[in-house]
Amino acid sequence: MTPALPEGIDAPDDGSLPPGAGTGAAARSFGVYLHVPFCTVRCGYCDFNTYTASELGGGGSQHAYAVTALSEIHLAADVLDRAGIPARPVSTVFVGGGTPTLLAVRDLVRMLDGVRDTWGLEDGAEVTTEANPDSVTPASLAELAAGGFTRVSFGMQSAVPHVLATLERTHDPRRIPDVVRWAQDAGLDVSLDLIYGTPGESLDDWRTSVETAVATGVDHVSAYALVVEPGTKMAAQVRRGQVTLPDEDDQAEKYELADDLLTAAGLDWYEVSNWARTRDGRTAACRHNLAYWRGHDWWGVGPGAHSYVASDEPGARGVRWWNVKHPSRYAARLAQGLSPAAGREILDDASAELETVMLGARLREGLVLSALSPRARTAVATHVAEGLVDGRAALDGRLVLTRRGRLLADSVVRDLTD
Repeated sequence: MTPALPEGIDAPDDGSLPPGAGTGAAARSFGVYLHVPFCTVRCGYCDFNTYTASELGGGGSQHAYAVTALSEIHLAADVLDRAGIPARPVSTVFVGGGTPTLLAVRDLVRMLDGVRDTWGLEDGAEVTTEANPDSVTPASLAELAAGGFTRVSFGMQSAVPHVLATLERTHDPRRIPDVVRWAQDAGLDVSLDLIYGTPGESLDDWRTSVETAVATGVDHVSAYALVVEPGTKMAAQVRRGQVTLPDEDDQAEKYELADDLLTAAGLDWYEVSNWARTRDGRTAACRHNLAYWRGHDWWGVGPGAHSYVASDEPGARGVRWWNVKHPSRYAARLAQGLSPAAGREILDDASAELETVMLGARLREGLVLSALSPRARTAVATHVAEGLVDGRAALDGRLVLTRRGRLLADSVVRDLTD
């Protein structure tokens, strides 16, 4: 089961943006997200907009996907041009899914070439693809690097076989050091994604996973608490009592362990769930995700993909839209010359300010206190006293979470935005 689309207003068939969209765009970066909605199997915890071959029915062929995605890239250029938004070279490209590396490398490169030919890439642009450890070879990684990719993010999740089995991940954890080495040998930056809080995962299991990730020498690690979404297979297993989710104390202990181990290995947190190493003054932080959290512009290509264009216009501070979900319907709309957008939301001042706080508070750089309402600025002192907000940073005019604050980030944000 894939997640429902957000509620919103209808999006126009030609994709036109509302008046004022993109005002101030020259001061913001522009990124492109390419969604590849294919997986060999659906993991029991996953609620992403992904499809196995048996779920695609009569359309949505993987073989034709690159051509379909290029159609949306061409439409995007037209929509932005008609909105009067100046063309900007793309600073980051992120190919996610699904499992993007189920596509032939030539198709991934073809989509990247479409982005490059349409807008150009900034010098030193970050170009990432997600990958499963069992979906790459030394040759395919070298081909990705030769085609312009600079970074690969592997879905490691765990190094412990019984944890991977509960998550229904199919790769052999012994393969992780190999794929990291192959990618590094190809000249790619490497990130590993981990999940903690899987039913049946002990603290020692989690320690093994983090230590295995550190031992590979990667410069970036993401660690996310497992969230079991309604409608997933795992949610049904929990409801029937077949598996038991860990409590909040277990998840907090695992987060703290990860932070200790990663920090000791030279990877510093830069977002609540992300750690990166700095070498020779260059951080390995994911620039694409930082652009999301900082409120910059991006176009999401693919079924179910979301896009966002900010605006400095008072009262209409940006527009977010999302595409139809199913690959067949997505392809059909583009073939008819229509935008694949299913709906959109125009942000007012209050919504934009809420998002600034929600996203900025999660970053190590924090956010300026002036971005908060007068009531929220008063509440910061209470959070400093409770050990949730860094007092020294607050005196310097910024809200930065302590480690305890990171554990309770959602609660802090709710208090600052209610």
